[in-house]
Amino acid sequence: MTQQTFHFQQLSPDTILDAIESVGIYPESGLLPLNSYENRVYQFKADDGQRYVTKFYRPERWSQAQIQEEHDFAFELMSEEVPVVAPIQRDGQSLFTHKDFWFCLFPSVGGRIFEVDNLDQLEWMGRFIGRMHGVAKRKPFQYRPEISIQEYLHDARRILLEKSFVPQTLEVSFYTILEQVIQAVEPHFVDYQSQRLHGDCHSGNILWCNDAPVFVDLDDARSGPAIQDLWMMLSGDRQQQLIQLETLIESYEEFSPFNMQELKLIEPLRALRIVHYMGWLAKRWEDPAFPRNFSWFAQDKYWEQQILILKEQLAALHEEPLTLMPGNF
Repeated sequence: MTQQTFHFQQLSPDTILDAIESVGIYPESGLLPLNSYENRVYQFKADDGQRYVTKFYRPERWSQAQIQEEHDFAFELMSEEVPVVAPIQRDGQSLFTHKDFWFCLFPSVGGRIFEVDNLDQLEWMGRFIGRMHGVAKRKPFQYRPEISIQEYLHDARRILLEKSFVPQTLEVSFYTILEQVIQAVEPHFVDYQSQRLHGDCHSGNILWCNDAPVFVDLDDARSGPAIQDLWMMLSGDRQQQLIQLETLIESYEEFSPFNMQELKLIEPLRALRIVHYMGWLAKRWEDPAFPRNFSWFAQDKYWEQQILILKEQLAALHEEPLTLMPGNF
């Protein structure tokens, strides 16, 4: 069974419960599915009175070494008191296997969603990402991949072509603008300093607990430019983004220096995310959860919207990048 055709029908409730019990934790409540499509994630209460979250990794997406490197990064951050939810260990082991599924367990952490338009919270986030990157820069990943043009753009385009998702009437318009976006993005990724990253640092992966942020879900941890962990917190018009960016970077630099040249990567990274998301949906379409939850992906209207979004992104790629003067800090 290939990565493209795999789905989670084999992961029955009994299999999940047997897996959890195999590491000495015994659920006493039902399994509450959490919002995850790439993996399968469930919350439950155990007989020790604690609440846990268990994650079953999609087979063949990451290797054992890549998953373990995600866990080790979380433990390294925890040891430096960077607030991140790390897996639970049993006898020094955090990654377990049951019936060909790799899985792990986390303590369940409650909290509020990070407010992207809250400058006080942005200041906190800049500080904590700076602390995270201060640790991350000490050594590279050995097994986790790099954010790359090949995977995020070229592979995504190939999958869309192979699976013929774009309606015939829109193919010329869609692939013409997609090619223009790719050509505009490529020159930006030839010279930058790569480091370990959270990789998917958006509001859905941040919880606000006891008036401070906690990072969750390092599943997409990769190597790449530092700005990748900052740009997704920007919102609103250009002036609002400049204010937010200044807030983030000023607090970030309390713990880690920031290369202002990376600001020119914001719009290219946004383009990568837009195209990669389309490719991801196409790649996973044979998993029954995807047509059920993303039915709009197969509709003409969606692709008409994507053509407009790509045109807007191409225009953004040709605008002057956001810039900050160090003297403003």
